[in-house]
Amino acid sequence: MVVVACLVAVMSYAAALLGGTLEILPQAEWPLWPANVLVLCVLLMLPRRSWPLILGTALAAFWVYNLQAKVPIQSIVLLSVSDTVEILIAAFGLRYWFASVPKLNSMKALAKYAFFGGILAPAAGAVFGAMATRNTYWTSWRISFFSEAIAFFTILPAILGWIDHAGDWRRAGRKNYAEAVTLLAATMCLGYLVFVSHWGRNNPALFYFLVPFLLWSALRFGSAGAGTSASVVAFLSVWGAAHGRGPFTDIDPLHSVLWLQLFLLATAVPFMILATLVEERKHDERVLRESEKRFRLVADTAPVLIWMSGTDKLCTFFNKGWLDFTGRTIEEERGVGWFAGVHPKDAQRCKEVYSSSFDARMAFEMEYRLRRYDGNYRWVVDYGVPRFETDGDFCGYIGSCVDVTERKSAAESLKGLSGRLIQAQEEERARIARELHDDFSQRLALLGVGLGQLWKVLPASDLEERGRVEMMLKGIKELSMDIHSLSHELHSSRLQHVGLVSALSGLCKEISKKYKIEVQFSEESLPVKIPSDVALCLFRVAQESLSNVIKHSEAQSAWVEVVVNESIVSLRIRDEGKGFNTSRGRAATGIGLVGMQERIRLVGGTLVVKSELRRGTEIVGEVPLVGKGSEARV
Repeated sequence: MVVVACLVAVMSYAAALLGGTLEILPQAEWPLWPANVLVLCVLLMLPRRSWPLILGTALAAFWVYNLQAKVPIQSIVLLSVSDTVEILIAAFGLRYWFASVPKLNSMKALAKYAFFGGILAPAAGAVFGAMATRNTYWTSWRISFFSEAIAFFTILPAILGWIDHAGDWRRAGRKNYAEAVTLLAATMCLGYLVFVSHWGRNNPALFYFLVPFLLWSALRFGSAGAGTSASVVAFLSVWGAAHGRGPFTDIDPLHSVLWLQLFLLATAVPFMILATLVEERKHDERVLRESEKRFRLVADTAPVLIWMSGTDKLCTFFNKGWLDFTGRTIEEERGVGWFAGVHPKDAQRCKEVYSSSFDARMAFEMEYRLRRYDGNYRWVVDYGVPRFETDGDFCGYIGSCVDVTERKSAAESLKGLSGRLIQAQEEERARIARELHDDFSQRLALLGVGLGQLWKVLPASDLEERGRVEMMLKGIKELSMDIHSLSHELHSSRLQHVGLVSALSGLCKEISKKYKIEVQFSEESLPVKIPSDVALCLFRVAQESLSNVIKHSEAQSAWVEVVVNESIVSLRIRDEGKGFNTSRGRAATGIGLVGMQERIRLVGGTLVVKSELRRGTEIVGEVPLVGKGSEARV
């Protein structure tokens, strides 16, 4: 820190000497004072605990210069107070708002910087600095204020800008350095011609030649370039005026200082604003590029196929996963090129789903076959969602695809297995029903005939034995009826011969009679032939549902309704029993409901179960009579 303090002392003394060369006599006014902003710049780069040492060292250097310049002690004290107030206000204000070295990369940052550095700090310092001169107070205050404000809009932005972009300049190429050196040299030569040479005094039009170079510096190098060019113009113009040269020497010194300072502010401030706008745009573009880079990184490493489209429905982006999957370039896939990879049987349906969802600004999900790089078609599930700006403007769609070929094959295999199991179950039920009807029933009938003959040959006086035989006959008759009923439940011959509606009506009557529960049946049907597999499926669903009503619901009545039309057959079973909690999940609902759902699924239908505790249960099964077994699902 001691070394830094020594460097600050040397720098402060040199800055004071430089400021002394810019003094306009005989009023001894400084249109530009660079020393304070240099000290402020050092403070902003150091921790606060070092500020007293640095500021005290700088003020000591100023005292040495002022004593050598034979400035009165009273004026030196006032100038020291002025410098201290100005530097501390700017340092604390800028550190509070920026927390580190200020970066003028947005209009908000420039506004904060201008308030503390360009207005508040110079104004407060000028209150004391104006007392140290021989001119009237407000004239001195005005000159002191402008001299510091100009330094805040020229020298300090240049230094802060070069510090902020130091890393960029280390990575810059020779072209950038050559451009910066050329711009600086051109600005210095033109500034010398305008403000120092005798040409500038008689040709005020030369002022306009500075504008392209100031624009160049602001647009290409931001606040650092604008501050540097404005600093060159400020030093050359003030030095020329201080030595009786340039366009600001034709009027009295006080007015020439005022016009010179107004010229410098009017030159520095607009181009500083322009440079800040450029910095802000570059910052936004950099943030956008980084965001796009992160998005591309995530998209290219994601294990899904990602695409994006604009507001014209044309695709604009495909991630690496998509391109690797299809084996095509992004130029080939853009627009509607990706449709070339969709299976011909799925292309029209995909276009319809995509276009209708796009027009409605709604998310969509569709399955289709997409050609892989090896020529094989793979099933994918495509999820698309609309994208909106923060202001609500629609800006296109983003979607992702997942290869579900294996999953679909597994589902088909499971479906086939389930179908074979259910078919095997039906065949076994039919076999058992035939065995019960043709074998066991006949045996029981023969046994009953034998017992009847035995009853006849027993003496009428043997009442006890005849009673036993009569009881056995009655038991055999009941057993035969139960076996017949069980055979009918296992395999309904009525379903085969008279159809689903009649079979369901008979089932409801049988259950009502057997279990003393009122089961009402209603039907609305058209003369439509119901496929046998659909009829069997719905009959089994009705059987299982009514069995659950009897076993679990504790209901005294139930309703069965079947509606058949040309496209769909619907079965509804409901009761007003105790119900159950459907939120427990599939595993907790029992094997009966699982079996019903599997049966309905195998014939391309849907099963909906609605139930609430103490409010009954409703089961609705719907099976399409046309379009079953379609290859795609949207």
